[in-house]
Amino acid sequence: MLLGALLDCGLDFELLKHELAKLGVSGYELSLTRVDRSGIAAAKFDVQLLETHAEAESVPHTHTHSHPHEHTHAHAHGEGEHSHHRALSDIKRLIAASGLSETVKARATQIFQRLGAAESKIHNIPLEAVHFHEVGALDSIVDIVGVCVGLEALQIERIIASPLHVGSGTFKCAHGTYPVPGPAATELLQGVPIYAKDIQGELVTPTGAALVAELAASFGALPLLKIERTGYGAGTREYPKFPNVLRAIIGELLSDAPHLDDTPNTITVIEANLDDLSPQVLGHVMEKALAAGALDLFYTPVQMKKNRPGVLLTLLCQPADRARMCELLFRETTTLGLRYRTEQREILQREFVTVATPYGSIRIKLAKNAAGRVVNAAPEYEDCRAAAEAQLVALREVQTAALRAYAESL
Repeated sequence: MLLGALLDCGLDFELLKHELAKLGVSGYELSLTRVDRSGIAAAKFDVQLLETHAEAESVPHTHTHSHPHEHTHAHAHGEGEHSHHRALSDIKRLIAASGLSETVKARATQIFQRLGAAESKIHNIPLEAVHFHEVGALDSIVDIVGVCVGLEALQIERIIASPLHVGSGTFKCAHGTYPVPGPAATELLQGVPIYAKDIQGELVTPTGAALVAELAASFGALPLLKIERTGYGAGTREYPKFPNVLRAIIGELLSDAPHLDDTPNTITVIEANLDDLSPQVLGHVMEKALAAGALDLFYTPVQMKKNRPGVLLTLLCQPADRARMCELLFRETTTLGLRYRTEQREILQREFVTVATPYGSIRIKLAKNAAGRVVNAAPEYEDCRAAAEAQLVALREVQTAALRAYAESL
């Protein structure tokens, strides 16, 4: 589905086949068709595996990778049991020895490393003992390397993903019947926002989970974006009144424009009402959260149940840090529950200039708008405080001198 969406966005199919051929792997064919999924026209990408049997006659047959419950499974094997399996180390060597670009090699290797680590933990086997079924391994090699090729060819610099709809119900595999999402996908999606609705089926496979978890820089609502291309990649299954497609939107992320700060525009807001926590602990929580990477944390006085005065704790963080920040707040405060939501913000570019004053050098923080015009200039507090203490003068006198020096420099 990921490759179908990239192909629908303009990835050249012949280029994809040419790049995948650099792996030196045979026994598969690629196909690209147009299909309808609940009224949406989408690109259906398939890998047909020509599986040759070792017994008596070698009769090839077609195996399409996108079965409803297709999985790549890993196992530990004894000596002599690897004829129909590929070791993780073999896959990594295959990628390293290929003629692919260094970027594609590094990305694909890291994705397989992540996939192998998840299987290692689930099956309680050493990482070096992880082996993938031959069919699933070849399938995943084409899928994973293909996506990395597509991202490079389309010059995608950053991936932002929505929360993932994982589906619901159960699925069957070689090990039995498992709940959705499966063990491997669940392990791979640690720290990734997911949700489930009434769609019965598995909507995120381990390979897809590994790709998104490794490649996505952040998760959340659609950011401020100038759309250039949109593509839809189709899944195999069809659901009533539910388009089983993956949508890719390619465009210019406006928060990356030169006039804006590089802080993400999409943030997560976490809140909790507290009426039984010491003010000393509140100060400690703020220090811990900011040190852990929170963008901001502040307290607002509120009147709570039983007429108790309390505080509203509000923490701002990057969407990818939500789980970690929630864990910190549960550990360090007395709250029994947290609320969170995704919000958008506009950010001005910030930079510093240094001016000379009678009290020493002081940094001025400048904020610029989209046109590059300075809309605010403020002396850096810590510089002014240090100078005031050293020169035995009032803080505001140093601040005034700094602003005057900056105005004169213009």
